[in-house]
Amino acid sequence: MIRQDRSFPAICICTAAGLLLWQEARADTVISPTVTATPVPVPQSSVPVVSGMPLTFAPLVKQVVPAVVNIAVTRDVDPRTRRRLHVLPDVRGTPLEKKFRERMRRHGEEMLGAGSGFIVDPQGYIVTNTHVVGDASNISVSFTNGRELPAQLIGSDDLTDIALIKVESPSPLPSIRWGDSRKIQVGDWILAAGNPFGLGSSVTAGIVSARGRDIGVGPFDDFLQLDAPINPGNSGGPTFNMNGEVVALNTAIVSPTGGSVGIGFSIPAEIVQPVVEVLRRDGHIDRGWLGVTLEDVPGQDGGRVVGVDKGGPAQKAGLKTGDLVISFAGEHIISARSLIRAVAATRAGAEKTIGVRRRSGLVEMHVTVGLRPVDDDAGDDDGQ
Repeated sequence: MIRQDRSFPAICICTAAGLLLWQEARADTVISPTVTATPVPVPQSSVPVVSGMPLTFAPLVKQVVPAVVNIAVTRDVDPRTRRRLHVLPDVRGTPLEKKFRERMRRHGEEMLGAGSGFIVDPQGYIVTNTHVVGDASNISVSFTNGRELPAQLIGSDDLTDIALIKVESPSPLPSIRWGDSRKIQVGDWILAAGNPFGLGSSVTAGIVSARGRDIGVGPFDDFLQLDAPINPGNSGGPTFNMNGEVVALNTAIVSPTGGSVGIGFSIPAEIVQPVVEVLRRDGHIDRGWLGVTLEDVPGQDGGRVVGVDKGGPAQKAGLKTGDLVISFAGEHIISARSLIRAVAATRAGAEKTIGVRRRSGLVEMHVTVGLRPVDDDAGDDDGQ
């Protein structure tokens, strides 16, 4: 059983493994950008290499760090109760404690925590995690040149933990371009940037340790596992390839102590970028829905139906308990989770073909995909 807690740092407790899964949330400080034109990516050949290993990451760091920012999350408090506020236990003894107390004194704000983000458009659009900014009444973005700007939440998606915020700047901001995370291989070098423990701008290097990790946080888990040190406060920061392109969004770590043990998780850009585009356009995410509960079948591809919602799209299409769904919209289905993702990525109202294996043989049926109910976002991960 894995539980997500959005305090600082947000923690998921995996009791079966006896581990603390820190969904590295809000640390604080400022990491960020010099206000210049959009940086030109450094070709891979410009990073000095000796026997396959980079001699230095300095050219890459100089290129990308100006577009990485620190995000402080606060809420207004009544001056009469300010003296009774206490520093959050997880903040004590970290650089964030000083900022917490200064913010309370100067602005009359309670600091909920902080995290990281990265600019994807010179107009001021910034990508981060939902668990960093989701509960904020005030969002403040700090840059490496010392500037601080207020930000507004454009939209967020709880199921993927992706959020988009925006600052208003009189001049274009340095931005980062997306890379193709599908080309990332286990063993590739990567660079992670962010704001660990509120210390400020920080980078760490490592390799991709694994792909396709499911850590039980949500139905769309498909993380890259990294061994680059990632700590609370790095949430929302970028993972770069050696060309200075963002290939993932730093989101979580596994740790028995709260510090980095070399097991971090980032959401691949192939998932982040489309969500960001929809959030920018619509401010929210509408997902497709079938109205079934699914499970995997050992040794078989597909997702087996173990429950059908009354009056839902699946029931109307003729799906029954015991059916094994092996294709959706002409695409082969490997598992229950792959079907959930395929349906969720489909526009509500679209008509799609479903391939089903029953005792009587193979059956093909047509379904009109419904709109995923809001309350399903907090429901069973195997529901679709």
